[in-house]
Amino acid sequence: MLKVNEILRVKGHTLYTGTPDMMVRDAIASMSQLDIGSLVIMEHGQLVGMLTFREIMNHLDAHSGQSGDFTVRSIMDDAPVSVTPNTDADEVQRLMLDKHARYIPVMDGPTLMGVISFYDMARAIVEAQQFENDMLKAYIRDWPSDVSEPARKG
Repeated sequence: MLKVNEILRVKGHTLYTGTPDMMVRDAIASMSQLDIGSLVIMEHGQLVGMLTFREIMNHLDAHSGQSGDFTVRSIMDDAPVSVTPNTDADEVQRLMLDKHARYIPVMDGPTLMGVISFYDMARAIVEAQQFENDMLKAYIRDWPSDVSEPARKG
């Protein structure tokens, strides 16, 4: 069974973080420059929230397209669902679908290990299926042919 730590190992552990007191316009600029869809919001070394384009779009929609003088704290998801490195990929998929979460932080106790995105999950699943298909094809190709049965005496 595919685990989150295996997905992180392939993806890498690059983290993009922000603080709750940063301005929304600065978070938008960072996310745009880095071409990322989320920021993990940290305060005093602890995960305190997630900021994704969903929260940003909702904020902009409510404020006529202006970021204004709002801080990330005022719009972030302050109770993001998280998983551990040992969580099964199937459970991550279920959580993402049930919670409509495109990004899920990976926590090992209080330590942030990374973020798994919907894209990361799709990619890992496709790669796992491709590996399984390749193994099955190799197995079938090596299938013994014309195994003769011993002659019966009768």
